[in-house]
Amino acid sequence: MAGKVPPPHDRGSLLWDASSGPSRMLISSMDRWTSALLADDGIDMPFMGGNQNIEATIIARSSGILAGCAAVDHMLQIWAGGLQISWSHGEGRSISGGDEIAKISGEKHAVLAMERSILNILGQLSGIATEAKKWSSKAPGQIACTRKTIWGLLDKWAVHLGGGLTHRLTKQDAMMIKENDLAVMYPDIDSNGARISKFLSEVNPSECGAFLEVEVREEKEAIMAAFTWSEKRIIDGCDRLVIMLDNFDPERCKAVADELTEMGLREHVVLEASGGILLENIEDWRECGLDVLSTSTINRGTIPLDLSMLVDN
Repeated sequence: MAGKVPPPHDRGSLLWDASSGPSRMLISSMDRWTSALLADDGIDMPFMGGNQNIEATIIARSSGILAGCAAVDHMLQIWAGGLQISWSHGEGRSISGGDEIAKISGEKHAVLAMERSILNILGQLSGIATEAKKWSSKAPGQIACTRKTIWGLLDKWAVHLGGGLTHRLTKQDAMMIKENDLAVMYPDIDSNGARISKFLSEVNPSECGAFLEVEVREEKEAIMAAFTWSEKRIIDGCDRLVIMLDNFDPERCKAVADELTEMGLREHVVLEASGGILLENIEDWRECGLDVLSTSTINRGTIPLDLSMLVDN
């Protein structure tokens, strides 16, 4: 990873703390998604009890990283308060095929009705955490997801548990300016590079949230952005600008990084690549001088972790 200062893309602490658990922001997301999942499964009222209790065991059928326990806890607390669940493995822990994940006990109808939603949540989020771990172990501190998600903030939480960077949590969390934004803002300017320079010279960094990011499609746009921001940064002392190199291959990324270094501009920017990044050639990307590699592959289209629930006896 270029430089020693970490990129501003790790926003996971706003969602989850290992000691205190989920934040209010994450709990709100859990509430929205679990309610929707249960409604789609025909459950629209909380279970109010019964007189025949059973116990069941959740078992891992494959290896990976466990994620989603807190979401299951929240769902049961709201929708099936009479059920008790005890976890054998914690959030973000490695599990192996055959491991007992949890014991759940309570009224039989509630256990059986909640079974599929519990397994869907754990399977989906654990699958994302497992994939994120696979990527982040090969490029520590560089792999970030995007706002292309399946379950919104829950996806980003699972990426965080797997060791990846969350990137911005919402559209308002940090400001990202893309080609369409610039075209709407400056319809009378033909050159995208000129639009980028004008925007960066006018923007107020204090109104950009956690960080400011601009998307570029050409090498000269990256250089213009870095040069404009370096002047602003020297005068105002603002944070580094994130420049996202959209659909550049590793060779083009390296050329941009090298040129910015030669021009004395590299220290003023965080370089991010997005588009066409594959796990098979991650070493090529790691060695091209960038700070962040963002991809939706780690959370979209991932294989859910194989889990099952078996009623005891």
